[in-house]
Amino acid sequence: MQKMIMKMKRISGILLAALILATVLCGPAAAHAEAKDQDWVEDYYNRLEYCAEQIREKTDYVPEIVIVLGTGLGDYVEQVNVLQVIPYSEIDGWPVSSAPTHANRLVFAEYKGLKLAIMQGRIHYYDGYSMDEVVLPLRVLWKLGARTVMITNAVGAMNPDYSVGGFVAVKDQISSFVPSPLIGSNLEKLGARFIGMTEAFDKTLQEEAQRIGRENNIPVYSGIYLQVAGPQFETPAEIRMYRMLGADTIGMSSAVEVIAAQHMGMRVFELNCISNMAAGIEGGEDFDSISIEHNVENMEKNFAILMNGLLDYLDQEKQEVYGPNHKNAR
Repeated sequence: MQKMIMKMKRISGILLAALILATVLCGPAAAHAEAKDQDWVEDYYNRLEYCAEQIREKTDYVPEIVIVLGTGLGDYVEQVNVLQVIPYSEIDGWPVSSAPTHANRLVFAEYKGLKLAIMQGRIHYYDGYSMDEVVLPLRVLWKLGARTVMITNAVGAMNPDYSVGGFVAVKDQISSFVPSPLIGSNLEKLGARFIGMTEAFDKTLQEEAQRIGRENNIPVYSGIYLQVAGPQFETPAEIRMYRMLGADTIGMSSAVEVIAAQHMGMRVFELNCISNMAAGIEGGEDFDSISIEHNVENMEKNFAILMNGLLDYLDQEKQEVYGPNHKNAR
């Protein structure tokens, strides 16, 4: 009898989630889709071109890897050889984040033989932008040459086996609680109308992140990420529902970036930094934006070890293809 009751509770939770999804996807998202006709596609693509042209006027650097730095992780730029910095505000048409810890700078840098474009701060849906604007920077950097993206963020952990200060190499995601950046007329110059998401996250880099973690006594879990709109934090009831759906971590960014990257055929890796336990989970009784930022700051050393190790791996991978003198190879 108890098993039956538990099963009924789980089914009720899933039905509730389905109702919420129907509301999300058939409400504002549907209206947004109607507005994205072929004229919109042309205007939007011209905006991508315009942003790219402005960057090319400032530098002829051709990046191959994008690193998106999430909340509290901006200081990672100190780990690389910075060549040029362009404030977002100097690129007409490029959105600017309102999050206090995001520096809003595009950093072009090198790490050994790798050419990097680092977003020192990302754009969030809760900033008030459309999803097309949220993923615009990544699309522009793809136009400039980048074909790999390493996405990072600060997240709440819903999996009780996780701990604050640990990391998650994301193996899958749930993006259904925010609109897709692909809704409306398709941007054919970027990718196909319908794309698969079965293997959106590079398995080799996931395994490499866990190997680096083991060798350095850094906890690196493998898990599923769920994005919500924010900016409010979730209620305990919401967390229970999301947990029933199978999610391990939760945040207000990155899932839509992964969709846009997959649309363009990019290689994707995502690293969650566990900044807090989610509401209703043991250890998640008291957290706010300040404590989250503080916790992430305490993770910076281990974050750098993981990211540098992954870049070392990508550099070695490139050497195997192009040889030791591969710095200028594409």
